[in-house]
Amino acid sequence: MITEPEKKMLDLERQWWKYAGAKDEAIAQALQMSAVAYYQALNRLIDTEAALAHDPMLVKRLRRQREARHRARATRR
Repeated sequence: MITEPEKKMLDLERQWWKYAGAKDEAIAQALQMSAVAYYQALNRLIDTEAALAHDPMLVKRLRRQREARHRARATRR
C-alpha cells in the first residue's frame, strides 16, 4: 500500500498539465514541498512495487522517461 501523500504525488504527476502555471507551482501548492524534494521522493516512489501496483501504466511511463534521461546524459559525456 502507498500512503496518501504518495497517492497525491502520483495524481499530480498524472495530471500536472491541468494545473494553471508551472509544474513547480503546482507541486508547492498541492503538496507543500519544493520541486527538488518532490522529484527525489517521486524517484524513490516509482521504484517501489506498491506504486507499480497502484498505477502500473503511470509508473512504467515515469520509469521509461527517467531511463531515457539517464541515457541522454550518458551519451553527452
